[in-house]
Amino acid sequence: MSPTKTTTGKSRTAGKKPAAASAAPTASAPAAPGDAAVRTLTGTVVSNKMQKTIAVVVERLVKHPQYGKYVRRTTRLLAHDEGNTSREGDLVTITECRPYSKRKAWRLVQVLRRAETGDKVAV
Repeated sequence: MSPTKTTTGKSRTAGKKPAAASAAPTASAPAAPGDAAVRTLTGTVVSNKMQKTIAVVVERLVKHPQYGKYVRRTTRLLAHDEGNTSREGDLVTITECRPYSKRKAWRLVQVLRRAETGDKVAV
């Protein structure tokens, strides 16, 4: 492989290590190619009107690419709740799992904080 020049005049292969000299996988890397890290999220239940299903809103902060201000983004996910234990307004932890249906591929792990009675959550 011959080094190519970029617009700045630097070689693309300048800082790269040879493939044979790569280090052993670290502890945070998955052990096998098929194994993936378990993804868990924390969010607020906004609907429990379905049978064994809850709608959870997960909020995250994203930095605006031009202005640098942090913007709040929300994602609404459907999660499987086997015992119908959670209510609207609860703070819950969900984990990724096999698809239960077309839109539901998350599972309720635990209820972190119960909502007070009479609390309604706006979507």
